[in-house]
Amino acid sequence: MKRANKVSIIGAGFVGSATTLAVSESGLASNIVLVDINKEKAQGEALDIAHGAAFLKATEITAGDYKDTKDSDIVIITAGVGQKDGETRLDLINKNLSIFKTMIPQIVRYSPNAILLVVSNPVDILTYITYKLSGFPANRVIGSGTVLDTSRLQYNLARIFDIDARSIHGYIIGEHGDSEFPVWSALSIGPLSIDEYAKRENVELDELKKTVTEAVKHSAYEIIRKKGYTNYAIGLAVRRIVEAILRDEKTILTISTYNPIEDIYYSVPNIVGRTGQIMKVCPEFNELEVEQLAKSKKVLKDVISKIDFK
Repeated sequence: MKRANKVSIIGAGFVGSATTLAVSESGLASNIVLVDINKEKAQGEALDIAHGAAFLKATEITAGDYKDTKDSDIVIITAGVGQKDGETRLDLINKNLSIFKTMIPQIVRYSPNAILLVVSNPVDILTYITYKLSGFPANRVIGSGTVLDTSRLQYNLARIFDIDARSIHGYIIGEHGDSEFPVWSALSIGPLSIDEYAKRENVELDELKKTVTEAVKHSAYEIIRKKGYTNYAIGLAVRRIVEAILRDEKTILTISTYNPIEDIYYSVPNIVGRTGQIMKVCPEFNELEVEQLAKSKKVLKDVISKIDFK
């Protein structure tokens, strides 16, 4: 008998609704449950998407309470206070901590074997909090991390070189926030390193690196300034992570995962499959990248040191 996949999404805001649509369009889940403190909002979003049944693969899309998430394969957490114009992701920590203290025990109660995928910002910190509150093994508590940031890197380079973004192989790592950075030493376009490709195209590499790095870092701020929130691209990024898990792809994505030695969550390339995180796959960083990653870790450690779980 074919195994059904159940995905629950906590939070029916801009990101939660976009994620629900993206996952439903993928046909990956036979059941999708949308939960929100505003029950009517969740019902409206679920019904709006469900009305597209004639254009979707068979998927049951409903709104419900935590009890309706029972036995989920994946629980996607998008709930929390959203980021405002001029506010960094790390500013959100105190606003969201109390929400998670109430929410995570409910999720764990009904889906003790699920993979928890945290999307709410600041994602590295809230994934860490989810890990500590859930009691789950670290491989089953992951964050969306820099999967979207990596896509933004590919997007910007694709525009510069007029090439398919999927032919650009590189990663943004570290904190999903202001201290993130591209691993330029391991980035390639097709079979050529970024250095070789830029030389071939007569593009000044140092200026390109500076311009693209800043563009990626400020992408969310620009969108928030223009429309008040981000939702579509992160919905697609979450769908990609869900796909890697439910299909047991063992693909490499820059999800946010736990480092037990340093007791923090941050993003590096990870193999992702049915059990969640399988293992980290890190290139050999150059001296600058080692310094940048250390700085990013410090930012996260400083925030974690101030969290009061009582």
